[in-house]
Amino acid sequence: MARILMVASEATPFAKTGGLADVIGSLPEALLEHGHEVAVVMPRYGSIPTADLRQVWGNSVIYLGRHAISCDFWSKQERGVTFYFADIPWLFGRPGLYGHGDDHLRFAALSQAALNVIRLLWRADIVHLHDWQSALVAPYLKTRFQYDPVFQGIRTVFTVHNLEHQGRFGASLFGELGLDDWLMKPEFLEYRGDVSLMKGGLIFADAITTVSPRYAAEIQTPEFGFGLDGVVRSQSYKLTGILNGADYKTWSPETDQVIAARYSADDLSGKAECKLDLLRSIGLPEDNMERPLLGVVSRLARQKGFDLLSDIAWEMMNAGVCLAVVGSGESKYEQMFQNLASAFPGRVAGYIGYNDDLAHKVEAGADIFLMPSLFEPCGLNQIYSLRYGTIPVVRATGGLDDTVDGETGFKFWGYWAHDFLLGIRAALEAYQDREGWIRRMRTAMSRDFSWNISARRYSDLYRGLLGRG
Repeated sequence: MARILMVASEATPFAKTGGLADVIGSLPEALLEHGHEVAVVMPRYGSIPTADLRQVWGNSVIYLGRHAISCDFWSKQERGVTFYFADIPWLFGRPGLYGHGDDHLRFAALSQAALNVIRLLWRADIVHLHDWQSALVAPYLKTRFQYDPVFQGIRTVFTVHNLEHQGRFGASLFGELGLDDWLMKPEFLEYRGDVSLMKGGLIFADAITTVSPRYAAEIQTPEFGFGLDGVVRSQSYKLTGILNGADYKTWSPETDQVIAARYSADDLSGKAECKLDLLRSIGLPEDNMERPLLGVVSRLARQKGFDLLSDIAWEMMNAGVCLAVVGSGESKYEQMFQNLASAFPGRVAGYIGYNDDLAHKVEAGADIFLMPSLFEPCGLNQIYSLRYGTIPVVRATGGLDDTVDGETGFKFWGYWAHDFLLGIRAALEAYQDREGWIRRMRTAMSRDFSWNISARRYSDLYRGLLGRG
């Protein structure tokens, strides 16, 4: 099989802001089970202590424009996967993973650090890049290092997790990326007067994947392409949609160590206990056991459809439901939930912020899960919800459309508040038929979106790139 080096800006359990970290924390282990050797390169942020890491190389040098950057490497084995941490304190040893004025330099350094790992520590057959933060590996290999014998035969895969975030920077910063001047053209990395790191990955990678089949089609349209749809269409010959998987070792009601009671499709009795525990955990009265309990675990942002929820919140609550929310984000949506809690005391509660234990409790204890996203490249919470028998109401976009069907949940298509409300009402009507609802729960819980299936598709892609198909 192949030696796969993943390059990413975050990975559980070391650093996380979103679903990318979950992918990098799970996919490599699944690939091991298909016979591959896998390693990961990521930054050593200030939040990652060195106490339980092992230093494996000191003072390797990265040249970026006028910068000669010293980089140490640390490593750790995690569930059979070797993680390499690029240690550049003045770039990564600061609060927050993103949003710094020199992010172009920080993640160009990560990309070249990955090449130093190949040169010094771990020879790879495939370098698998994730989002714009690692995209420059592809143009480096195809231009600056194309004749370096160390890198001959290496192939690149670039996975787009969210095309909205493109790594766009002012053209004046291009000189700090360590690339030839001729690459700052519209055919390559130039985009509307800026430099786009995402575009570099799209143009120069040997293969492109997205995190769901539907999203692979959507990013070729103006609605979801965020200005790069033309570039994606021009590279569509090498584009594949591979659905993200779920880590059922962590997210399954049969094994979950956080929830109040374990349960399964064969024995659902524990779900009622989980509902009671969720109500107690968020401070709602126990008489809500008789009401449909709606759950939300999300970043509170327009992309996640909360403008729709804001428009229909009162009508939804007047249908007699109760609501449990875990998430944080835009202040107007945080305030919306606080206002709902005041308007419907004893029926709306939650946690502003992220609490992993409470997220598990919502997945297990809610009856219905809401995901009305404007767009959703893959989504994981609807996959978790299916596994926990918590029926999702979703907008049919991206991975939501790929994973939820009429037997397991409720979908609406138009991005309109009224359509969302109709989806909720359909779910509430179905909830009244207890036997039918239990059949739906069991069907949802039987769906398999494990990483094993996704890893098999990646294995096929790797073999094809290496001519081993």
